[in-house]
Amino acid sequence: MHVFEVFSIIGTIAFAMSGAFVAMEEKYDILGVLVLGLVTAFGGGVIRNVLIGVPVTTLWHQGTLIKLAIISILIAFVLPLAWIRHWKKTEALFDAIGLSAFAIQGSIYATQMHHPLSAVLVAAILTGIGGGIIRDLLAGRKPLVLHDEIYAVWAMLAGLVMGLGWIQTTWQVVALFIAVVVFRMFSVFFKWKLPRRALESNSYLTPVTSNKNDLETKN
Repeated sequence: MHVFEVFSIIGTIAFAMSGAFVAMEEKYDILGVLVLGLVTAFGGGVIRNVLIGVPVTTLWHQGTLIKLAIISILIAFVLPLAWIRHWKKTEALFDAIGLSAFAIQGSIYATQMHHPLSAVLVAAILTGIGGGIIRDLLAGRKPLVLHDEIYAVWAMLAGLVMGLGWIQTTWQVVALFIAVVVFRMFSVFFKWKLPRRALESNSYLTPVTSNKNDLETKN
């Protein structure tokens, strides 16, 4: 089995179950759980394909991965609550695995098509975080990847390493996969965050109201 296929399987399972658990947290029915799980697993890849010129219809040739995602979602739906609570404790790890697997998968796609470095970076980022963004938006949440610990940066760095041609062998790809997972978990454990600036001011947020007594006194 090619390393590309291995990463596709790992990412599909990790993100499909992630989407399913988010749907169950939001109390979706079984159809909603299936939709959110599938969108999380394949949404980023679809967006990537549109941007780098891969026919979107290639999704329907991934019948094995779609079946694998559906099975993973159904397993997540029937798991005992105790197991789900245990999974929630390791949710960040599964999310990091999916991020790393799909970021590398996306960059492999782009490099095999001989795209420039910028396209490889876009492919890595969108494949790694696109499904998660769609998942959070459909669940009515702020996209986790845009405001929580460092997330998309690791996908971008994976794409940079692949796009520069520093990775040549299967073992180097595996080492990159592990490195992305480890650094993502470091950012969770140590709460690493990118610089941010919030535009909050009472002068803008507080409506201006008039004092009725003052107006009567003036009159």
